[in-house]
Amino acid sequence: MKFYHNPSHLHSLVSSIIKSSKRTQLNNFTRCFTTRVGFESPHTSRPIDSSKHQKNTEASYSSSSKLVLYSYWQSSCSWRVRFALNLKGLSYEYKPVNLAKGEQFSPDFERLNPLHYVPVLVDGDTVISDSYAIFLYLEEKYPQRPLLPADPRLKALNLQGASIISSSIQPLHMLSMLKYIEEKIGPEESLSWAQLHIEKGFCALEKLLKDFASRFATGNEVLTCS
Repeated sequence: MKFYHNPSHLHSLVSSIIKSSKRTQLNNFTRCFTTRVGFESPHTSRPIDSSKHQKNTEASYSSSSKLVLYSYWQSSCSWRVRFALNLKGLSYEYKPVNLAKGEQFSPDFERLNPLHYVPVLVDGDTVISDSYAIFLYLEEKYPQRPLLPADPRLKALNLQGASIISSSIQPLHMLSMLKYIEEKIGPEESLSWAQLHIEKGFCALEKLLKDFASRFATGNEVLTCS
């Protein structure tokens, strides 16, 4: 849940996102914010079964029940949850939901999330949608390998940074949002809308993290092993 902080690249990143095609802008954004923390970009390959991915890591915690993640390989919200599950060493069953084919509108999936969004995490009788809520649930239910620091101030800072990304930037330039604006107003307006909110969010994030000189946004470690 910590972010890589490189203020000098923020404005150039925004410009490259807006000037590129929709497919290219997503790839550029993904490479910038995933490869720097040592994760393979999910755009480079389809997601693999988590149990295979964890063969070279510590054994998963046996105390966890069978977790099921409903996800889509191009969903950045779902990437966050896959990263979190693997960082915590939790095994899970991956169930793809093809958004391009409209599988999120099926009656079965609607029972899991009436908003028809991924990701959705199922843990026994508990069903959680929204990546931010899933993070908080995982921290409470599976405290091994915490994603958040113990210090209350740093924890609040991490949560605030996560909220800026998940609430104030990403939802406002989702493809469904841009498509709606494009249909109602025009393609130029959809790009200016995305640029406005990406720049606004990155500027806020930069100011929030300006006092930290570390490898990552709020420290030198991705997580603390217990």
